[in-house]
Amino acid sequence: MLKKSLFFITLFFSTLQLFAQIHPIKFYRDSLENGLQIIYCPDNSAPIVATVLHYKVGSKDEISTQTGYAHFFEHLMFEATESIPRASIDKYIQEAAGELNAHTSFDETVYYFQLPSNQLNLALWIEAQRMRKLKVDTIGVETQRGVVLEEIKQTTTNQPYGTLFRKVMENLFPGTSYSWEVLGYEKNIAVATIDDFKKFYDKFYQPNNAILVITGDFDIKQAREDIRKYFGQYPRANNLKNNIVEITPLQKPYREIIYDDKVQLPGIFISFRAPAKTDPDYYALYLLNNILSRGESSRLFKRLVLKEQKAVETSIMYMPLKYSGVFLLYAIASIGTDIKDIETILNEEIKNIIQNGVSDKELQKVKNIIETEFAFANKNNLEKAEALAEYLSYYGDADLINTEIDRFLKVTIDDIKKVAKKYLDTEKNVTLIYLPKEK
Repeated sequence: MLKKSLFFITLFFSTLQLFAQIHPIKFYRDSLENGLQIIYCPDNSAPIVATVLHYKVGSKDEISTQTGYAHFFEHLMFEATESIPRASIDKYIQEAAGELNAHTSFDETVYYFQLPSNQLNLALWIEAQRMRKLKVDTIGVETQRGVVLEEIKQTTTNQPYGTLFRKVMENLFPGTSYSWEVLGYEKNIAVATIDDFKKFYDKFYQPNNAILVITGDFDIKQAREDIRKYFGQYPRANNLKNNIVEITPLQKPYREIIYDDKVQLPGIFISFRAPAKTDPDYYALYLLNNILSRGESSRLFKRLVLKEQKAVETSIMYMPLKYSGVFLLYAIASIGTDIKDIETILNEEIKNIIQNGVSDKELQKVKNIIETEFAFANKNNLEKAEALAEYLSYYGDADLINTEIDRFLKVTIDDIKKVAKKYLDTEKNVTLIYLPKEK
């Protein structure tokens, strides 16, 4: 029975790989004279279309006295434009039986729609309106200022361990525009003027700072005509300049104990500098992350939660950025456990990886998982659109959607050991310990 099970598992993954090789994702590149980059990825398997508008602007493009602006525009973009009444965008999309959303990170702001195929024109019209005809006025700004300030409050000061990412970024990337989290600081949003926001909008929300991707059931010829009609009217921005983050070596470790009255159980969070999204080391460290922390069979979970029962939760958050990255190990202590014991175990597991690496079985397991995820993600229109935009934005190569999996599959045990030593064998990290504040 075991041999049969192994045979079918092997056959399943071989079939996935063969399918990906035989049926690569086909797409077509296009661009406008104003610099807008476009990718068409037709798929008529279902009468659905997805659009992604990827702006190359994130919190790293802010300055220290004007933080949170990129995230603020994620909200403001759903207000009003010259031709769209206030609070109507959601209504238009819902009436068309579609979905919409957006997200902001350190390096990007992304807006997306998913609609029935015959509604593609609606998505393109809305995105073109928001690109250069957004109303940055008192009503919209003050409405969203209140929303954003409340969001910052709820996710930082009103949450257990809520100041974690603020402290991590401040101390892992001091003196750079990675040193504040995406939401920014309340004080900056509270005093920002309409003119401040207009300058940020005019600087970054431009056609030559954006990538538009369309996936799904649509006619490329018609889409090309509509894109030129809606977006071709805008000139190329001449003052466009995104921030380049200069990463210098950390000079010393940072350690802090935080007493938090919202924390019920002690927690320890250890952060290391990690490779950038485009660094070749990214692939080995990503797989190591999975080996250490993915699921109940991972090393950290098996030891800390199942075997020694010193933690109720443990994992790793790996956040690759354009110019660097964050590799954060954490554990939440079980009742009665000394947080120092957990710290000792985390350090032991890191040293074990550095000295002894991982097993063939562990490495093959995570490769199988990654390969499966790639295969299924590439069947989803919205995920394909986001991936194509990301590959073009960061790597300048949208075809990585078909080939990046090979980079994961080529990772060796020696590669795992090398990145563990390179990035984790250092005392120059950020260690934050959260303890319950006695009432």
